[in-house]
Amino acid sequence: MDISRRHVLAGAAAIATAPLFNGAARAEAPATNKQVAGIYRYKVGSFECTSINDGARSFPMPDTFVRNVPKEKAREAAAAAYMPDGMVTVPFNPQLINTGSKLVLIDTGNGIANQGPTKGAVGNTLQNLVASGVDPKSVDIVLLSHLHPDHINGIRAADGSMAFPNAEIMAPAVDWNFWTNAENAAKADSNPMMKNYFAVVKKAFAGIESKITRYDWDKEVVPGIHSIGTPGHTPGHTSFWLTSGNSKILIQSDVTNIPEFFLINPDWHVMYDAEPDLAAKTRHKFLDMAAAEKATVVGFHFQFPSIGHVEKNGTGYRLIPAAWNPTI
Repeated sequence: MDISRRHVLAGAAAIATAPLFNGAARAEAPATNKQVAGIYRYKVGSFECTSINDGARSFPMPDTFVRNVPKEKAREAAAAAYMPDGMVTVPFNPQLINTGSKLVLIDTGNGIANQGPTKGAVGNTLQNLVASGVDPKSVDIVLLSHLHPDHINGIRAADGSMAFPNAEIMAPAVDWNFWTNAENAAKADSNPMMKNYFAVVKKAFAGIESKITRYDWDKEVVPGIHSIGTPGHTPGHTSFWLTSGNSKILIQSDVTNIPEFFLINPDWHVMYDAEPDLAAKTRHKFLDMAAAEKATVVGFHFQFPSIGHVEKNGTGYRLIPAAWNPTI
């Protein structure tokens, strides 16, 4: 049978004019106007892990979002990823690791107090933790990969109190020393973005500076979680090997920002990288390792649930998202 556009349109018209089943009117279903909880559980050996969606922010692409290529080329990459015209969309995904003896939250998201005019778009880590059945008071350790605002603001609740009141907060020593240094802060006065970063660190840790545990690279910072020095995005930026039994995954934190740009094009310089050339070198080294190991990789700025595998692809890499698994 030859199916033409005319046949399709005629069929659609017939359906539109057909009476409802039994001729009965159906009640209108009210729209919910909100998403369901953004949580996804997966196992690493005996560890139960949960990807927690803090949200995603879309904003007009700055002229220097990618510093070393023309903006039009960056816009082409955004269009290829079907982002809204002229916009760039950045997701945020902290990870909760249940080791059996400890509940460890890796990064905290943007924080409820920083939702601003896009309320509900970001700052959803706390509500999604609760939706997953986790009381924030039960989190034992908050393990920070670095001290950028979208990773640390969530340590505070909307009223300024500690969002995870019983948790030990751990920060990479190199990053801590950089962002809490008064001379470094003074040098940043001429750079509005960096100036804001220093102000956020000061506000987030005000009054609790002495309580922050500082950790080093190439250490088992928590049983089953090893730190990997991946500098460039920030001086002390850190990624993690998560190991349980014979299973392990790589948590890459911000080695790449959104993969649609910076994994496909690892030599592109995102505006947020403190040392762009070093960040690109680190990206190649890390992603080469991930590809060689055929490792499962979790990225803070990957599309939720932020899990996949990395393969070399010419001069860059490609991300193969992990299939949704209905079981844990």
